[in-house]
Amino acid sequence: MQTSFSLTQLADPDIRESEKILRACVHCGFCTATCPTYVLLGDELDSPRGRIYLIKNMLEADAPATAKVVKHIDRCLSCLSCMSTCPSGVHYMHLVDHARKHIEETYARPLPDRLLRRLLALVLPRPGLFRLALVGARLARPVARLLPGRLGGMVGMAPARLTSPSLVDRPQVFPAQGPRRKRVALLTGCAQQVLDPGINEATVRLLTRHGCEVVVAKGVGCCGALTHHMGQEAAALASVRANVDAWTAELDGDGLDAVVVNASGCGTTVKDYGFMLREDSAYAGKAERISALTRDISELMQDLGLRKTVGVADLKVAYHSACSLQHGQQIKTTPKALLATAGFRVLDVPEGHLCCGSAGTYNLTQPEIATRLRDRKVGNIARLAPDVVAAGNIGCMVQIRSGTSLPVVHTVELLDWATGGPRPAGLAMA
Repeated sequence: MQTSFSLTQLADPDIRESEKILRACVHCGFCTATCPTYVLLGDELDSPRGRIYLIKNMLEADAPATAKVVKHIDRCLSCLSCMSTCPSGVHYMHLVDHARKHIEETYARPLPDRLLRRLLALVLPRPGLFRLALVGARLARPVARLLPGRLGGMVGMAPARLTSPSLVDRPQVFPAQGPRRKRVALLTGCAQQVLDPGINEATVRLLTRHGCEVVVAKGVGCCGALTHHMGQEAAALASVRANVDAWTAELDGDGLDAVVVNASGCGTTVKDYGFMLREDSAYAGKAERISALTRDISELMQDLGLRKTVGVADLKVAYHSACSLQHGQQIKTTPKALLATAGFRVLDVPEGHLCCGSAGTYNLTQPEIATRLRDRKVGNIARLAPDVVAAGNIGCMVQIRSGTSLPVVHTVELLDWATGGPRPAGLAMA
C-alpha cells in the first residue's frame, strides 16, 4: 500500500511504525474471511482491510478522528484473527492501537460514551473498587431492565455470587514442592482476582507441584491492556512501568526464569511491553527483558511436562481457544495437547477462529455485536455436547458463561485437578 506521509510526520515514532505496517498491506482481502465483524455485518469498513484504509487516511491527513472512523474502529474486537490470516505479515495490532490513541487524543465522544469509558478505566483495573462495583450491581439486578442504555446490560452481567478475596493474590513467595526447577513470577491480574480467584489458586498449586517457586511480586497490578485498548496511553504506560519495575527487582534479586500469565489477554500485552516502551530510554531495555521472559501458563507447563496424572473422569472438554492466545500469541495446540495428556477428551469448537465477543471491554461497549458473537460461539459449543468448556482467558469464560448452562472453567483448573488438585469449583457446582 502506498503512503504519503511527510518527513515531519515520519519524525513521530508512532507514525513511522504505522507507515511500515501500512506499506506491508497488499489489499488481498484474505483477512475479511476471518474477521468476526465482517462475517456478521458484511461491511467492508468493518473488515481489517477497510479499517486499514480509514486509519491510513486519518493519519496521513493528521486530522482529528471523525465519527465515521470512530464507529468502525470501535467495532473492531482486536481479536487479531486477521494477523493469523495475513500472508504479508501486516502487524494490525500495533496499527489499530495507534489509531485508538489518536482517536482518544482528537475525538470528543458523546457524554454517555465518555462516562462509560472513564468508569471502566477507573473500576476494572482496581480489584477492590471492582468488587464494590459488583456488589452494587448485584443489588441492582432486579431493576436492570429499567436502567438506561448499556448500564442495564452491565448490571445484568454482574455475577449472582461473589467469592471472597483469595490470600494467594497478596505479594508473597510460594515454595516449590520438592527440588526447585524454576523460579517464576505470577501476574495475578485485576478483574480475574474478583471474578474467579480460583484460577490463580489452581495456578499456584499446579506450578509448585511441578517444582516451581512462585513469586507474587509487590507492586504488580493491572497489565495495562484495558486502558491501552481504549487509547488511554498515559494510564496504560503507567501500569506497564510499575510492573516492569516490580519484576525487574525480582529479576535482579533472586532471579526469575519466567513471568507467567494465566489470562491470555494480559499475556499478549505483557509480551508487547518491549514495543510499548521502545522510545523510553529509562525503560526500553528492562521492558524488553520482561517481554522476553513472559510465558503463558500453557507454554511453561509444556516445558515442565505434566507429572503423572491421578485419573479423572472421562470428560469431554470443548476447548475454546481465546483470540489473544491463538492469534495474539500464536499458541494454538499446546493447551489442547496438555489436556489430552491429562486424560481428557478434547473437542475442537467449530469456527474456533472466531471471537466469542468478550474482547476486554467490548461486550460492555458494543453489547449488540458481542451478544451475537457469544450466541454463535455457544451454539457451536452446544453442537459438541461437551461435559465442560475450557478456556485460557477470564474474559472469554465470563462471556461464554453468560450464554450457556454448561460449566466453564480455566484450562489450568483441569490440569491442576488431573495432577492431584481439587475438582474445579465450576464442575463441583454443575
